[in-house]
Amino acid sequence: MGSVMTSTLLGFLVGIAGTGAGGATAFLLRRPSRRFMGTTLGLSGGLMMAIVCFDLLPEAFEMAGLAIGIVGIILGVGLVTLIDLLVPDRDITDKTVRSSSYIRTGIILGLGIAIHNFPEGLAIGSGLAVNLRLGFSLAFVIGFHNVPEGVAMAMPMMVGGYSRIKTFIATIISGVPMGLGAFVGALLGEISPVLVSLCLSFAGGTMLYITCGELIPKSQSVYRGRASAFGVIIGIIAGIVLSAI
Repeated sequence: MGSVMTSTLLGFLVGIAGTGAGGATAFLLRRPSRRFMGTTLGLSGGLMMAIVCFDLLPEAFEMAGLAIGIVGIILGVGLVTLIDLLVPDRDITDKTVRSSSYIRTGIILGLGIAIHNFPEGLAIGSGLAVNLRLGFSLAFVIGFHNVPEGVAMAMPMMVGGYSRIKTFIATIISGVPMGLGAFVGALLGEISPVLVSLCLSFAGGTMLYITCGELIPKSQSVYRGRASAFGVIIGIIAGIVLSAI
């Protein structure tokens, strides 16, 4: 039970600190440049892609075989696809959006971030159930990737008239589901290796979709220069190094 509590606390810490840091960054930068956002999103996507492909999924396949791992990936991708269909995407850089709708845009983004944070917490909890290195590597990568998401959520809320304190609290709340996901992942990890493998591959599927369907494409759409592409490449290299340590 001690390991479950450790995983849960780490999940809450990473979730709250990640999106909260994004909210704080939005306060400091006011209007982060497209280059900054594109590069950060690309770096996050590259990091996550490398950790998932070279660390998380191989662990899942090793624990319960390829078939179980593939089933988990398909379930994870299916869940996030459904979430994306239910929660409409909003372009935070669209200058045609009226000021009165900015707060709603921020809230919708926050809801999507909160929902995505649960399976990412699942990855942290089940990763720690396998070994500390995998769990902490995932925690670092997920926490880093939550920073630009926190910025994306906070910007429209501030433009729409939300106070800094209310906006910061909202970004923190969106990170809470990660702690709940970490609790579930760690709890299932104590029951069976097959469940750990399913949790890891399920979380891997959700993270692959988020990386390939959101982070990397958005890094290119936000900033079309070379910086976003270099961000992805540097992120992949950094992720490989983390996986090899």
